[in-house]
Amino acid sequence: MTTDAMESATRERLRSEVEALAAEFKGIFARETVEHYLHEAFASFAKTPVASFRPTLAGRFARERLLAAAQARGAVAKKRPKVLFVCVHNAGRSQMAAALTASLGGGRVSVRSAGSAPADRINPAVVEAMKELGLDVGQAFPKPLTDDVVRAADVVITMGCGDSCPVYPGKRYLDWTVDDPAGQPVEAVRRIREDIASRVRALLRELGVA
Repeated sequence: MTTDAMESATRERLRSEVEALAAEFKGIFARETVEHYLHEAFASFAKTPVASFRPTLAGRFARERLLAAAQARGAVAKKRPKVLFVCVHNAGRSQMAAALTASLGGGRVSVRSAGSAPADRINPAVVEAMKELGLDVGQAFPKPLTDDVVRAADVVITMGCGDSCPVYPGKRYLDWTVDDPAGQPVEAVRRIREDIASRVRALLRELGVA
């Protein structure tokens, strides 16, 4: 496929994503707002290894942000407690925590994750360690931390990202001191995984969804 053809295909896929999101959030956000979120998301995935995935990733991330923004302003009801996990690269700890919370919570908790400086892919050792539990995080993708996802969360859990997470009144903030799996062999990642799983179980008990 020529460069012009690839660019044309990308534009068409982005238009398709805009149409779908505009229809989903009709009456909540104007089309121009949807386009802004989508193109901002598209730009944030400039380093994605497979360029053809960018429109899809942008659509998924834009939807997460639009939904979070709608929930934060009360336009969409929150049906479940919302937990946000934040680490630096959103490629290891926060991804494991989000997957474990979604699994152990049995769908009774809404979970998001983000990074203060997101990587371009999930740590392969993390993917392997989570696959041992039957959890596939290989389809997940590192996402940047944005105000709207923080505003929509009930509990914000930071994991080694310092003071980069904005603080808003009425939110519960926790900081989990968890080893960074970056550069670690899968044996070490398993120990980190079990540490996070133990913390997740305690959190779910506190939220009343254990």
